[in-house]
Amino acid sequence: MQQTFPAVQSLAPILIVEAIEPCVAFWRDRLGFTTENEVPGEDGRLMFVSVKSGPVEIMYQTRASVLAEDASKASELQGHSTALFVQLPSIADLDLAERAMEGAPVVKPRHATFYGTTEFYVREPGGNIVGFASR
Repeated sequence: MQQTFPAVQSLAPILIVEAIEPCVAFWRDRLGFTTENEVPGEDGRLMFVSVKSGPVEIMYQTRASVLAEDASKASELQGHSTALFVQLPSIADLDLAERAMEGAPVVKPRHATFYGTTEFYVREPGGNIVGFASR
């Protein structure tokens, strides 16, 4: 008999970065996310945070805090990449997102895809790629 997996309530990525503060500013200042949870380290700088907008939540943890828990995990933090894909309801919303991202490093400029969306990709301060798309 196959066991049924319980319904998932939410899914939030935890992105491991060198510094959290620039990442929070990216989501808060450009896209209006709010800060939900902040955990400062002994030096007063954030070692964990979550930002949220509606049902979307993104968590950040510093590489140093991960390694403080278990230094043997250093090699596991190398070579990973993450891209976040943000689906927007309309091209007008995509226009707004593009204006909000002015000055962010562009990974792939706005383009039409063969599967019917218009997209663009930028790099957030933690080094992760964020794509915005609309049909």
